[in-house]
Amino acid sequence: MPSAERDSSENLHVDVQVNGGHFKMGDAFNEGYEADGEVPVHEISLDHYRIDATTVTNKMFAVFVNDTGYRTEAQIYGTSAVFHLLATATRNEIVGPIAGSPWWLNVRGAQWMNPTGSGSTWEEIPDHPVVHVSHNDALAYCQWSKRRLPTEAEWEYAARGGLDQKRYAWGNDLEPHGQHLCNIWQGTFPTVDSANDGHRGTAPVRSFAPNGYGLYEVAGNVWEWCADWFLPKYYLNSPRHDPKGPTVGAGRVMRGGSYLCHESYCNRYRVAARTSNTPDSSSGNCGFRTVALS
Repeated sequence: MPSAERDSSENLHVDVQVNGGHFKMGDAFNEGYEADGEVPVHEISLDHYRIDATTVTNKMFAVFVNDTGYRTEAQIYGTSAVFHLLATATRNEIVGPIAGSPWWLNVRGAQWMNPTGSGSTWEEIPDHPVVHVSHNDALAYCQWSKRRLPTEAEWEYAARGGLDQKRYAWGNDLEPHGQHLCNIWQGTFPTVDSANDGHRGTAPVRSFAPNGYGLYEVAGNVWEWCADWFLPKYYLNSPRHDPKGPTVGAGRVMRGGSYLCHESYCNRYRVAARTSNTPDSSSGNCGFRTVALS
């Protein structure tokens, strides 16, 4: 079992109060991928809610595991996806590249406690986002902590931080006055990461300034699971008040982008950007944040 200071789940989360209101959801710049369904822009109203200021960290997840003995799907399957430049595994532990995405390696023993392989441990980075957690793992954590995943609409409303139809959580310029405001890829993807933003791989939570509502790292760092099923055309007919997503889909919605996002192939650090993955999928660049039960 991982070692972590025992604590109640109630004391682990620092919430941001998001007051109810209206906002325009979707890509106002028509910059998204057509298959992602970021349009049309549509007005949504939400009631108030409380959401994590940060993603769930390794230390927080360790408390959950200590209390429950929970094993993630990556632990059960025995492998998970690690970015090739970050892998700290032996040659025998690397099963091989993942089809269609050769910069990802399928690594035996890669899981939340050993995020880049056997040569790593979460205890070295307790304040980094927990990764190698599937949507199903995130739901298990939520059940234990008496919380829930945000809906996609809640996530985007909170991530916008009160700004109306801006490209990013802080405005329209990616690097205003040359300042890095999120942890994404700099250089030539997928071979050279200059790490001009100060980070290779995940960054500790609260590494960058919060948005207008007090949320940290809603762009880059790690993808974040949302509660919704994913359908590209959902915005065409989604409810205008508190949408919960479609009843079925090809996968679960992921938001925010990650440290691997780069304009050359994946500019999904934009606040309207969306993608998905199957609920049992895990990787070294996906985590989650939670919402308090009302």
